[in-house]
Amino acid sequence: MATSSAPGRVLAYLESAKNLTGSACGLAGLALTFTGLAGAYWPVVIAGLYGAGALLAPPARPRPPDFPDASSPLRTLRDDFARLRVYLDQADLPPAAADRLAELTELLDGLLAPGRVSDVLSADPEGVHTLSRAVHQDIPESVDTFLRARWWSGVSPGREPPERHLERRLELLRRETEELAAGLREAGSRRRQPHTRRPEDRGGP
Repeated sequence: MATSSAPGRVLAYLESAKNLTGSACGLAGLALTFTGLAGAYWPVVIAGLYGAGALLAPPARPRPPDFPDASSPLRTLRDDFARLRVYLDQADLPPAAADRLAELTELLDGLLAPGRVSDVLSADPEGVHTLSRAVHQDIPESVDTFLRARWWSGVSPGREPPERHLERRLELLRRETEELAAGLREAGSRRRQPHTRRPEDRGGP
């Protein structure tokens, strides 16, 4: 199995940004060689430029899942959330952002799990839309934006660290999800009230 996957890993590196950037820099070193500027050390110049280009290239990052429709029904939303969890597990996040993301995904998992809460949620189109937007758009876009900006922040220091923006975004999403969960619990409680009051009403004067 290891031998069969080796060609795939080689092909993936050949197509990676590190190899492409390093190759471009290596070609620049080759041009210096032809002009005579590299001198007798032209192999070292080419190898050094390739290595520098590979180091400066942005690191590889997981691709966010491609969701076909952001208005999926609740049963499909559960499957999409599972796909999102796979993507999030591959994302390299700093500890503070990872903790906030874990709190958010735990809330979403509780809301989407089959049961009493999801039964109330299925009757709330606005609530389903809010969770659908979080799963299909808000969370993957926030994480992918951080993964893109993290490399640029190292190239251009002095700006606000991108993890701070990610932490604030995840915190806002967590609060929004908590408000939705509280509303669903209240709606579920109101739905059960008529069943508990009916025996009391029959016992009245």
